[in-house]
Amino acid sequence: MQAVLALEDGTLVEGVGFGYPKVATGELVFATPITGYEEALTDPSYKGQILMLTYPLIGNYGVSGARFQSDGIKVEGFVVREICERPSHHKSRMTIDEFLRSEGIPGICEVDTRMLTIKTRRYGTMKACLVVKETISDADREKALELAEKQPDISELDLIEQVTCRKPYRIKGRGKRIAVLDMGIKRNILKSLERRDLDIYVFPAWTPPSEIEGVEPAAILLSNGPGDPKRGKNAVSVVKHFLGRLPIFGICLGHQIIALALGASTYKLKFGHRGANQPVKDLKLGRVFITSQNHGFAVAEESLDAAEEGTQVTQINANDSTVEGLENPYLGVHCVQYHPEACPGPWDTERLFFDKLLKIVDTWRA
Repeated sequence: MQAVLALEDGTLVEGVGFGYPKVATGELVFATPITGYEEALTDPSYKGQILMLTYPLIGNYGVSGARFQSDGIKVEGFVVREICERPSHHKSRMTIDEFLRSEGIPGICEVDTRMLTIKTRRYGTMKACLVVKETISDADREKALELAEKQPDISELDLIEQVTCRKPYRIKGRGKRIAVLDMGIKRNILKSLERRDLDIYVFPAWTPPSEIEGVEPAAILLSNGPGDPKRGKNAVSVVKHFLGRLPIFGICLGHQIIALALGASTYKLKFGHRGANQPVKDLKLGRVFITSQNHGFAVAEESLDAAEEGTQVTQINANDSTVEGLENPYLGVHCVQYHPEACPGPWDTERLFFDKLLKIVDTWRA
């Protein structure tokens, strides 16, 4: 198949199509992990985006399904330099091409991903359109450029509602009860909670505080998710309702939403942080941890002066000093911008975050 990728600045890149033949639109973003394409493709935080991986060869160990982070692919399209058509791994069940085709997602390969990454770093993320067909015509090229330019900005889209669970569910445990607000939660977050034997109640993103209160949780956790945190108005109201009454934890989008509820503000990063090698400095421990990240928005540090008294930055990104961790011990708030559950990525911060969560839940105003 043939394929064309159009950007809102007029860039047109042609390559080889794979996956499912269709037209897809979204924000073109790049991620830098060497492995973990199964996890990245199924990460709900990528909803509304066309994912480009900077590692040049993708699919060499196939697709097993063992490390999916949701029930299927969540990216709108996939851009890579080269795909492996003959994977070698005993757990592999299908190729990357077969995986995308089965999920109805288009992909483009044999393109200069280095050039596209440099362009993104220089000019920022761009709206894009990917067309995969048997034969690409001039009309297809013109339509792709038009769709890339005229599609809505990601901040205008209600993406959380597209990836949250449809109804509440429970993962039983013998420990304290924790309510999780699902805004596109990765499965490994739930697995990290399960390993600590917590009694987990997961709620859709639109759930009102009163319904969450009904299960009598000992703590609240706000998950990761896609899009602009300012679209998560119900989640902000949930945080405000429980502030100071229960410990509140957040990961990625959950961290940003907690910051909004505390009175701070957020902003869109130029090209975001996406990969498995982002250095984060813990200001209390004086240590740097390598983390997995996937976000396009961040908390504005200068806005924390207007936040609830006692709110402080605990961790920063060692590359650009953006806020990576916040806490307000008096109000029971502890949240991080990165992904401590990893998958893909290093496990440096898994125990740091989830063991701390367990300890706070067990000792909260005991």
